[in-house]
Amino acid sequence: MKPVNTNSSPSGLRITDMRFVDIDGAPKRCTLIKIMTNQGLTGYGEVRDASSKLYAQMLKSRILGENPCNVDKIFRKIKQFGWHSRQGGGVSGVEIALWDLAGKAYGVPLYQLLGGKFRDEVRVYCDTDVDGRHTGRDMGRALKKRMDMGFTFLKMDLGIGLLMDEPGTINAPLGFIDDMKKYAPQVLNVQGGSVTADMVKHQKSYAIVNTAHPFTGIHLTEKGLDYLENYVKEVREVIGYEVPLAIDHFGHVCVEDCIRFARRMERYNIAWMEDMVPWMYTDQYVRMRNATTVPVCTGEDIYLKEDFQKLILAGGVSVIHPDILTCGGALELKKIADFADEHGVAVAIHMAESPVACMAAVHAAAAMNHVLAMEYHSVDVPWWQDMVTGLPKPLIRNGFIQVPDGPGLGFEDINEEVVRAHINPNIPGLWESTDQWNTEFSNDRLWS
Repeated sequence: MKPVNTNSSPSGLRITDMRFVDIDGAPKRCTLIKIMTNQGLTGYGEVRDASSKLYAQMLKSRILGENPCNVDKIFRKIKQFGWHSRQGGGVSGVEIALWDLAGKAYGVPLYQLLGGKFRDEVRVYCDTDVDGRHTGRDMGRALKKRMDMGFTFLKMDLGIGLLMDEPGTINAPLGFIDDMKKYAPQVLNVQGGSVTADMVKHQKSYAIVNTAHPFTGIHLTEKGLDYLENYVKEVREVIGYEVPLAIDHFGHVCVEDCIRFARRMERYNIAWMEDMVPWMYTDQYVRMRNATTVPVCTGEDIYLKEDFQKLILAGGVSVIHPDILTCGGALELKKIADFADEHGVAVAIHMAESPVACMAAVHAAAAMNHVLAMEYHSVDVPWWQDMVTGLPKPLIRNGFIQVPDGPGLGFEDINEEVVRAHINPNIPGLWESTDQWNTEFSNDRLWS
């Protein structure tokens, strides 16, 4: 394979450079990482979707000259610079690039470096959106098309964004909902809502975006609950009750209303309800799980295993949902999954990224004792798989991805022609010099 140097000497391998390219629409904005070495080996990683590459760039001076095969040593050196959600993207992205290099240096796939594999293929669940105002039957038909493509596990968005144009369904301080529509639609989880630069500059937008669920004052009326329940009923009438169906993106609503909603959902065989309140409110997760028979899930925004352990030990989750580009990378994901397995908590993997992070997650999933499924959010991105070379086409067959046996992450190389065609126009450049980060210095020791 092109990036593999069969004459490499792992003990003498050293990191010499790290560069980036920003991709738009795969399915979100993402940044690919390329780490180069003194022996011609190249390793690829990725910064978490909708994150900033600054979280990775600042790590360059900390890893230059290091042997990338010493993954755990380097991880312990840089993990203090990660944090939850998108702030974990730099450390996590570098970590999987190191594993890619280590695998290529020794000629083995990542799953082997994580202890070997439990499975030859990984089930993927298909996350599905329907744009604009629509009914449950519309969503059901969209999901049915995914089933016809071979997917065996489904997820859809379901939340207060559906109620925006339905009078009498939401109770909130007068004018607050209108402000949210205008300045921060993602708080409502309206389809297509995202933070823009102009919104960030607006003081009211900033205040709304940073208002967590317990503090918004938004409540659902009984009419609103009736609407959402009927929506799910219509979905099930189209897709049936045999296929697992998870739900996500409920909206910034207090835990009491989440419980009211969950009780309405119990008859519809929901696989899990995801991120109903912010992950750090452990007590609220315990209240919610104890109040409903719908499995409770969170985790895509949690960095490192310690906060997963808190939720699991408290009894707040039935399913955890780590993202390899936030949680700390492949080895940390394996540790998190092992802890969940020991405590009877199921693991699904969040993944809304490029094929680079996808394949890293596939290897980690293969090395887990148990895994429900891994997310796939790019069905409607026709060039998604073409970003890399050396993988079977189609990558997903009958709802599964075969675990590759190639070294490192298992693909051959980045397809620069495809990547160049989809570079983020606001952040142009392909693997441009990052020499300005070579000597960034700080006394990083955490004690005097």
